[in-house]
Amino acid sequence: MSGIVVVFDFDKTIIDCDSDNWVIDELGFTDLFNDLLPTMPWNSLMDKMMLELHSKGITIEDIENVLQRIPIHPRIIPALQAAYDLGCDLRIVSDANLFFIEAILKHLGIREYFSEINTNPGYVNEEGRLRILPYHDFNKAPHGCSLCPPNMCKGLIIDRIQDSMSTKDEKRFIYLGDGAGDYCPSLRLKERDFMMPRKNFPVWDLICKDPLLVKAEIHCWNDGEEQEQILLQLINKISMDKNSQFISPDCKLQILSISNPEALPKVLSVRP
Repeated sequence: MSGIVVVFDFDKTIIDCDSDNWVIDELGFTDLFNDLLPTMPWNSLMDKMMLELHSKGITIEDIENVLQRIPIHPRIIPALQAAYDLGCDLRIVSDANLFFIEAILKHLGIREYFSEINTNPGYVNEEGRLRILPYHDFNKAPHGCSLCPPNMCKGLIIDRIQDSMSTKDEKRFIYLGDGAGDYCPSLRLKERDFMMPRKNFPVWDLICKDPLLVKAEIHCWNDGEEQEQILLQLINKISMDKNSQFISPDCKLQILSISNPEALPKVLSVRP
């Protein structure tokens, strides 16, 4: 199963909310956040908010305690564990930040499942406050993608991951996401790959405008239960496809005759 790379967005895909909003709301700074939001990019605003929290006596421990209460669907962790146990290469590509993501994953005991976390840098500085920086330094070197926010182009990250793979391995990708920022990477997937957009979320709406622009097979999901079901079905489908390459024609006919067609994932229409 080492030929499968599963890439997850984080907010509203692994966890069931936006981690930035969760921290700001739980600590009582929603009004200030909303007042400042029109004045600067989201990523820059989150760094500004961490300064405000620090100045009001909010500690790193307070932030960690809030993150440990973040909602997650009960089927997400079993899905991640199953994919990991099957040998899939699990990665995160998220517009959240490293401090939030690692704090949550470590609390849930699943940090080791992920070989790579691509996100905005987040660290505690010498003054004891949390700094949140852009993944792409848009002031020095803009990424140039009109589809993505200035601090991160997920499509470029997917390009880098794809380019790092050996052409002999023929890795197949499954990408899961919900936000508008997940649309750009969906356009970078190949025909042999799979895109799993969360239904009725921004990435779903963007894909629905012209589904033919996405080369990968599209399989939507609504919640953690459907995410688990579809993800594991796709992993099983890829495994069966790979194994069939090494099976004689006679054996293939026998397998097809006894396989349950209902167990395999179906390509879902994304037409509105």
